[in-house]
Amino acid sequence: MSRVLLLSLAAAAALSACGSSDQDEIQQWMREQRAATKPSVQPIPEPKKFVPQDYTQESGTDPFSNVKLTQALKKDSQQSNSASAALVAPELNRRKEPLESFPLDTMAMVGSLVKQGQPVALVKVDNLLYQVHPGNYLGQNYGRITKVTETEVLLRELVQDAAGEWVERTASLQLQEKAK
Repeated sequence: MSRVLLLSLAAAAALSACGSSDQDEIQQWMREQRAATKPSVQPIPEPKKFVPQDYTQESGTDPFSNVKLTQALKKDSQQSNSASAALVAPELNRRKEPLESFPLDTMAMVGSLVKQGQPVALVKVDNLLYQVHPGNYLGQNYGRITKVTETEVLLRELVQDAAGEWVERTASLQLQEKAK
């Protein structure tokens, strides 16, 4: 143990002797570098002069007036009503199909097949099976089948939004596999 203690004291003495002279050299070198370095700072350009403009729209219509708001709302509602009516008008004038009398959530897709090159889905409603294909209607929201795949039937439905306007939305019936 005394040998280890003696070696560690010798190493500490050697390091302390070297440290002070190295630090003096480093300090001297840093002073020289600071004196030799001349910083170059680009002057900041002067700010552009602000030229105030006169307000000339005092005689115009106030954009926040109630009159202007009312006119804008009337114009918007007329456009949306005509677009909304154009969406639902063809649906009201056609003959309803049998599966339109059932809500979509009471139907289940139980299979699919290809009949004469066209995909056909098997839909079960009230323990009866129906064959449906793209173009048929399902559900009570004017749902028209747009695509039939092996695992789902995709529909485009027409529903009223919170403002009472008719909008299109997509819905689907997923393949329901019976649990064993």
